[in-house]
Amino acid sequence: MSDPRINERIRVPEVRLIGPGGEQIGVVRSEVALRLAQEQDLDLVEVAPDSRPPVAKIMDYGKFKYETAQKAKEARRNQANTVLKEVRFRLKIDQHDYDTKRKRAEGFLKAGDKVKAMILFRGREQQRPEMGVRLLMKFAEEVAELGSVESRPKIDGRNMVMIIAPVKNKSEAKAEQNAQRAATKQAARDAKSASKEPVAE
Repeated sequence: MSDPRINERIRVPEVRLIGPGGEQIGVVRSEVALRLAQEQDLDLVEVAPDSRPPVAKIMDYGKFKYETAQKAKEARRNQANTVLKEVRFRLKIDQHDYDTKRKRAEGFLKAGDKVKAMILFRGREQQRPEMGVRLLMKFAEEVAELGSVESRPKIDGRNMVMIIAPVKNKSEAKAEQNAQRAATKQAARDAKSASKEPVAE
């Protein structure tokens, strides 16, 4: 994104002016808007150049630029990339093994990652693709609270693959984990301070 035009670089005859506190001043001539900004030792910044007339705001441009850079940095930090995690099944999988793999997939989805559920066909099992579809759809139903089917089961060579996307994206999952952590710490602190309080007679 290119920097907005500020002060004398705003060359339109008039602007819709917003004051430093966010108040609507109305449509004024550009030189009047610039004089108002200078009287307050602030800048006139064009915030919506495509509006008719363009919208300009009186603000401290240096501070605005710094805050915008900080927000962008924070957004990049939170925008953790979604990873594709893999869970492999056999067609004749026993219940315990299946449960373990389902729990692992649930953990991936909770963390905001996609899950690639895969069935490895052996020998004659390849002639029974409907059994693979049944197993994968059962799995999808059991993790439906945490993720939804992004691509339905399809044959890929000797395997059958299905992708499940998390309900929450990575940054939401991260924010939720951080909030839970903070709440747990706070509860521990509260319990500690409560145990120190003298008991009323």
